[in-house]
Parts: sequence; C-alpha cells; structure tokens
Amino acid sequence: MMISARDLTCRFAAHTAVDRISFEVAPGEVFAFLGPNGAGKTTTIRMLTTLLPVTAGSIEIDGLDPMRHPNEVRSRFGIVFQDPSLDKELTALENMDLHAALYGLPRAVRRSRSGMLLQAFGLWDRKDGKVKEFSGGMKRRLEVARALLHTPKILFLDEPTLGLDPQTRNQLWTYVRHMNQNEGVTVFLTTHYMDEADRMAGRVAIIDHGRIVATGAPRQLKESTRKESLEEAYLAIAGTAVREERVGAVDRLRASARAWRT
Repeated sequence: MMISARDLTCRFAAHTAVDRISFEVAPGEVFAFLGPNGAGKTTTIRMLTTLLPVTAGSIEIDGLDPMRHPNEVRSRFGIVFQDPSLDKELTALENMDLHAALYGLPRAVRRSRSGMLLQAFGLWDRKDGKVKEFSGGMKRRLEVARALLHTPKILFLDEPTLGLDPQTRNQLWTYVRHMNQNEGVTVFLTTHYMDEADRMAGRVAIIDHGRIVATGAPRQLKESTRKESLEEAYLAIAGTAVREERVGAVDRLRASARAWRT
C-alpha cells in the first residue's frame, strides 16, 4: 500500500482529534477524505505528512514510518495546504526554483521539470510575473504544480479548490487527473465539494468526530444509503447538524505543529 494507517490517534490534552482510525490507499488511487469542519481531516493529513506526532497507532507511507524516517517520507509526497504557502514577492518560476532547490533537484532537472509543469498548468506565459499579481486560481494552480515538482509518489490536497470559481476548479482537477493517470501519482484529497469527490475519487472515507464512519466507492455509498448523489449520501451518514470547530483544539494543533517542525 502507498498509505497505511492502523488505529491512528491524535490527542491534545483532553481532546481526541483523531480516534483510532484505520485505512489504506493503494498506489495510483485517488482517495477522498471527507468530513465536517473539525472532524479530524487536517489533523490526519498533518500526521501523514510528518507535521504532527502520532499519539497512538501507526502509519506507513510507501512502506516507511514517518516518525522514524521523516526526510525519506517527505521526499515521497507533495502537499497543497488549505492556507496559501507561496512567496508572493517571488515570481512563479522563482517559487518553483526555490522549492526544487530545497528538495535537492539538480539545476538542469529543476528547470526542465519547472517548465513542463508551468506549461501543463497554463502558467508558462506568467512565469516571470510576481505571485502577488496572480488571481486566486492561478496561485492554486502554481501550488499544485510546485507540489509535483520533485516527482512525488503521493499528492496531498487539503481543500485545494476552496473559494475558486467553477471554471478554475474544473481546470485544476483536469490537471490533477492527468498527473494521476499519466504519472501514476497517488492522490489523497479533502474537499467540501461532494461533486468533486464523486467525480475524482475511486474511494471515499467519511470521518466524523475523529472516527471513520463509512468507507467505499461513491457508488457504493449512494447505494447503501439509497441516495442519488454523494452529497445526499454524505448527509445521510454524517448527519445534517452544523459542526463548530473547537478553537482551543485548533490552537493546540497549530502549536503542536510548530513545535514539531522545530
């Protein structure tokens, strides 16, 4: 398996953000991780990507334990966070070049790979433009292109299309599907747009209150709930009550992540 989690748990003081969840993602699979705000999606991604320590349970990324081999694991994935992470004062090409240098790509490789990805994501004509002048959609496309620069085996996408217009969302997912199908990149995504998960994912896991409550292909979830759309199936499984994020838990998560990085 490309990703394997067994009884994965994350606690912050008295709050359990992720509660003994288990799942697997096969090489080349597109796997959607869905759930309400505060359900544990981002916490799970942070554990998978070495940004948070595991309280209990185990993780394997391409056969490696992120806690024991963090650098080797980091070389195997690219990630697009919820919050923007580009340097706005640099150009698109400079952002790509900096990222490539951090991953130790030889100069010839980084230039070739950067050019190919900027062209693939429709940004080559703006390669010398500063990111602060880009639209939200252009920034998101650049972040995905940058995440793929070091030829990762896994691409983590944490709500990558939040706030984008339908045309830009469609364009971004077209590029991601191309990379998945043509380069075999495994995709682990979170989204609140159920149509995206239905269209993109081979399998879906729904997490609520830190626990996985359903797993299966979108078709299977719709059939099991007797609903016509994945959104209706999702609401039948997770309920319709509005969730509120626990501010204290979120603050502890961020503080823990900062401490872990240092």
